[in-house]
Amino acid sequence: MPFLALVLAMALWASTFVVLKLVFTEVSPLWVICARMWVAALALGLCYRFWGKASYRKGDWRLLLAMSLAEPCLYFVFEAKALLYTSAGQAGMVTAVLPLLTVAGAVLFLKEKASLRLWLGLGMALVGVLWLSAGGEASLDAPNPWLGNALELVAMLCASLYSLSLKYLSDRYSPLWLTAIQAISGALFFLPLALWSAPWPGQVSSQALGAMLYLGLGVTLGAYGLYNFAMARLAAAKVAIFVNLIPLFSLLLAMGLLDERLSPNQWVASALVLAGVLVSQGNKDRALETA
Repeated sequence: MPFLALVLAMALWASTFVVLKLVFTEVSPLWVICARMWVAALALGLCYRFWGKASYRKGDWRLLLAMSLAEPCLYFVFEAKALLYTSAGQAGMVTAVLPLLTVAGAVLFLKEKASLRLWLGLGMALVGVLWLSAGGEASLDAPNPWLGNALELVAMLCASLYSLSLKYLSDRYSPLWLTAIQAISGALFFLPLALWSAPWPGQVSSQALGAMLYLGLGVTLGAYGLYNFAMARLAAAKVAIFVNLIPLFSLLLAMGLLDERLSPNQWVASALVLAGVLVSQGNKDRALETA
């Protein structure tokens, strides 16, 4: 069940790049994110009795704050901005570095050990991301791929901090509790930002409303709930490997629904990103706990 939950979570997360790209043409990014957070928070509020265990320990507020601030708050700020400048497919490919960043964070901040193989894979993946960005040509869909992919990379740094905080907390808090904390904190964080950024559009199509409901229920509630469920039952390193499915799913969806295309150089760069991820998965690194 944890493995199935992860595959479904990755497919849902990959779909966000396409859905956001579509809905941003009608509603401002901060309002879209605010709406998805409130939809998820209200839905979770209705099923409060089913949240499960929450065993607070002294000092947990720091980890809970770090987790929520990293994702959804800062993560969505950077991702929303990224999708204004780069394509959904390229942004999805950048997520391939997340597993390596998560393990690297464990080495740097949690004093865990990692082999030369892991660092080699990390270097290959980062070179691939830079190459992918350099090969991107400005277009109506991606006016500044360099800036967009750089912002998406910052979002991945936020996501790695979220994963490390989550692993520590998952022993004491149920997946729904952690998902609820994220949704509520995100709703409160993005509401003033959305009000400040732009007025709510006077007219919103049923397609845009449906997209925001999907993002709130299907992605924020569904994907995060599934991911938190799996994180509570598997080693963080094993969970991180599944993030590699996001680039694949996002590229396929972007090509099928948005008619996006990569240049030959960008296909090679994408292969280098995935190769770096595979190189990093040596026996020792697979056993590494990232949190």
